[in-house]
Amino acid sequence: MLVDSPPEAAAAPAPVAPAAPRPRHLTRSAGLLAAVAVLAVITVLGIAVGAKQVPLDQVWHGLFHYSGADTDVVVRDVRLPRTLLGLIVGAALGLAGTVMQALTRNPLADPGVLGVNAGASAAVVSAISFLGVTSLTGYVWFAFAGAAVVSVAVYVLGGTRNATPVRLALAGTALTAVLVGYINAVNLMDTAALDKMRFWTVGSLAAATMETVTGIAPFLAVGAVLALLIARPLNAVALGDDQAKALGARLTRTRVLSMAAVTLLCGGATAVCGPIVYVGLMVPHAVRAVTGPDMRWILPYSAVLSPVLLLGADILGRVVARPGELQVGIVTAVIGGPVFIYLVRRRRMSQL
Repeated sequence: MLVDSPPEAAAAPAPVAPAAPRPRHLTRSAGLLAAVAVLAVITVLGIAVGAKQVPLDQVWHGLFHYSGADTDVVVRDVRLPRTLLGLIVGAALGLAGTVMQALTRNPLADPGVLGVNAGASAAVVSAISFLGVTSLTGYVWFAFAGAAVVSVAVYVLGGTRNATPVRLALAGTALTAVLVGYINAVNLMDTAALDKMRFWTVGSLAAATMETVTGIAPFLAVGAVLALLIARPLNAVALGDDQAKALGARLTRTRVLSMAAVTLLCGGATAVCGPIVYVGLMVPHAVRAVTGPDMRWILPYSAVLSPVLLLGADILGRVVARPGELQVGIVTAVIGGPVFIYLVRRRRMSQL
């Protein structure tokens, strides 16, 4: 006699396999493309928005059908070089901050916080006031020298191999205070130099010209290439000297190339714009939330998103103070100060 099988004995449907997680590199690539799109939008806004309102059709005319009209001059000769300079300087500051954080294993490292910008500024102020140097090609070398000297000094004062994030931050803050005092003293003694540097010393893109952009771009390009090339060894250095050696990293070579990259990036950026702080601190921290600790991704992300922050701050400074403007260095300091305090007060950060 045939007996029907009980319902529970029937063949169960095959389980549905869960969807495979999206590969991390695809997420990172998509994020980087989105960052590039945001940068394109902020670049357009940098050209179209300013202290003087210019209709979009006149912005287009000034870019592609230049006739010498007042609005064409504003767009082509003022806003375009200012935006291009913001792009390359923002990328330089972001890359420099990222390299410094990896090299020193200091999450608070930044060209402004560690005094590198102040060193470049002090050297440029000295060149302008005492040597009469006024051209970019003249004082950019002083900026490189000042950035390099202060980088080494902070590392030595912080305890070299025993340096901690707090020690390095304190050493950078102390040197910055001394150098800022020196800069102010020179400006007070030399009123002509003060007039030349009153906007430069707070960090500004306002004096940008196409000659400035083309003059500094090669230095920043070399520094950017160096920073990107050492991404893999920086991953090893960030783990500590012993583990880096075990992984085959050449520590001395990596440190020398890193300092060369930071000197070119910080020195060049400071020479043309003055000291702009916190850009190299804020962006890498935000980027790590997307990329993780891999420097091969943090560096490209920082190079793209740092100009977004810098140009956004520059646009904000032009809009909120119409018909005048706030210099971009003031805006980034106002934004970055609270962020720096938050990072210092985080429990994980305070234990470093």
